[in-house]
Amino acid sequence: MMEELRFRVISHLAVLYPEQSEKTRNILADTLIQAMGIEDTVTSLAQYENHWDQHDVYVITYGDTFLAPGQKPLSGLHQFLIKHLMGTINSVHILPFFPYSSDDGFSVIDYMAVNKALGEWRDINLIANDFKLMADVVINHCSAESRWFKNYLKGREPGLGYFVEASPSDDLSHVVRPRTSPLLKKVITKEGEKHIWCTFSHDQVDLNFANPKVLLEFVKIIKGYLDNGIAVFRLDAVAFIWKVVGSTSLNLPETHEIVRLLRTLIEARKSDAVIITETNIPNRENLSYFGNANEAHVVYNFSLPPLLINTLVTGSSHYLKNWLMSMPPAQMGTTYFNFIASHDGIGLRPAEGLLSDEEIKLLMDTMITHGGEVSWRALDSGENKPYEVNISLFDALKGTVNGKDQWQIERFVCAHAVMLALEGIPAIYIHSLLATGNDYEGVKRTGHKRSINRYQWDYTELERALNSPESRHHLVFNRLKKLIDIRVKQPAFHPNAIQYTLHLGDEVFAFWRQSLRRDQSVFSINNITDQPQVIPLTAVNLVGTDEWVDLITGERYQDLHGTLVLAPYQSVWLTNMIGG
Repeated sequence: MMEELRFRVISHLAVLYPEQSEKTRNILADTLIQAMGIEDTVTSLAQYENHWDQHDVYVITYGDTFLAPGQKPLSGLHQFLIKHLMGTINSVHILPFFPYSSDDGFSVIDYMAVNKALGEWRDINLIANDFKLMADVVINHCSAESRWFKNYLKGREPGLGYFVEASPSDDLSHVVRPRTSPLLKKVITKEGEKHIWCTFSHDQVDLNFANPKVLLEFVKIIKGYLDNGIAVFRLDAVAFIWKVVGSTSLNLPETHEIVRLLRTLIEARKSDAVIITETNIPNRENLSYFGNANEAHVVYNFSLPPLLINTLVTGSSHYLKNWLMSMPPAQMGTTYFNFIASHDGIGLRPAEGLLSDEEIKLLMDTMITHGGEVSWRALDSGENKPYEVNISLFDALKGTVNGKDQWQIERFVCAHAVMLALEGIPAIYIHSLLATGNDYEGVKRTGHKRSINRYQWDYTELERALNSPESRHHLVFNRLKKLIDIRVKQPAFHPNAIQYTLHLGDEVFAFWRQSLRRDQSVFSINNITDQPQVIPLTAVNLVGTDEWVDLITGERYQDLHGTLVLAPYQSVWLTNMIGG
């Protein structure tokens, strides 16, 4: 298998660096294999294997979401996870926990150090011992305060040739990016004035993967993460990593080849490791990162948040159903990463082509009335277009397009019942789990719109809220935990189980899941309006020889010619077999 591995790596390198000699590529392949820590034996080169099942549910959190006097935040996070989520959630995504200079961790100064304000590698190791751990590989850019960039300015290694240079006279008009700041940053180097490519901000300088030394650096970084118990790798902003002047510099063939190469190396080192691509782009382009089941194991389902939120505030599942019907079933060995809220915002680009411009504007305006802010991106024409809405999910669902109402918690829980039942691996942002509202003080303090959904809890205050039966935090937290506890026992909720969309009217969003062994069916039926809905059970196509029960309430349905009456925003999971 070592020879096959070497052949695959050389083949990837031939696509990336065709100008290099065969001898040089062979040497580079051996260097990469050694840097990944792959010895004489390769664990596996097998593809199409599912490294997940229905038990996998993620919580997404910053390392410093919980603050307590005299305790490092990562230690407090571990304490919270053990006390409140052990046995319910088995996987954790800790957002960048490295030393950084801006963007709440995504402008990394040192990829191989833990931010001392958060803790140390031992804290990461302890969490990785108890939970499946996902970490970010911030692969497109690093901090302008990093050693690499400082060396670049001084003409030293490592760093020389690590960054993308361009000229203001180059044709950069087609470059796609999610920001309105100038693309190029003028710097003074040992060789004189240069202009550096900065996709996201001038503190986040883009790395030059056309230089094999940069690729080698990241292979070493990933090897270090594997050594520390991390087995799930989120490739942040990966769609932007290869640049070609005159092109969009987005989703280029070389970008896909790098993902394939990293997968080859990572799987050879650890057969059950997982790559997740973070590509906040239109749906079709996003799905391309599956490749032929040889790129990302998992892709973020970026279209789900705007479509599901739109469904719940308009009371129509029309667009959500159309999207779900068009989504291809993931091949074995791949699956979707489902989420509704994240540390960023509700991405609007993934809704392009799925919602009309008028529908996107209505959604955006509704979110603004719920206290949200809008972030913008620059177009070729020089105009700006909305990129994302910054708002906490709990406040996003405080009402509908008609205004605020009394159904906020029911609507919020309904959103998660839908997400937990869909094909793919579900992930819940910590502030959704805790029903945290908009953090206006955070926005005021940082000056950044995304801070609205990055509240830091005082640990004692949080415990008090979770222990108070009347608080929304207690109510939501326990209802979501109950749904998760039910979900993880059902074979029909395996991330790769069969899924079909049902047509029960636009006021209802429904779909059918069937286990891989085809012995369990679950019908997820959700009232997405503020009015009761009555559904004839004959429309659901329940098998007459089976007995049917709602997993959520325990109610049994014996008369299959009867009706299903759903209260506003009620979800039912009708099954013929209760998982044990």
